[in-house]
Amino acid sequence: MDNIGIPYRVPKSMQANYPIKVQVMRSRQQATRFHVNIPLPLAAALDLEGGEEVQWQVLSRGELRLLRVKVPAPGKTKTTT
Repeated sequence: MDNIGIPYRVPKSMQANYPIKVQVMRSRQQATRFHVNIPLPLAAALDLEGGEEVQWQVLSRGELRLLRVKVPAPGKTKTTT
């Protein structure tokens, strides 16, 4: 049987929720910018590192997906000393 590449989805009842607020940064010298912080438990679960490149994918007006540009192999995260 061929693998047709159906993505695995976690039922919403099993997903953890991390409510956050969008922050706005205003400056006279720069355009207004919006920032979203990733909660530490979520970043730790995903092994995110500072400086990683990510991009937003707009699924609808109410749903965004954050994609990692380069996903490190499991257990291959950088450590700082």
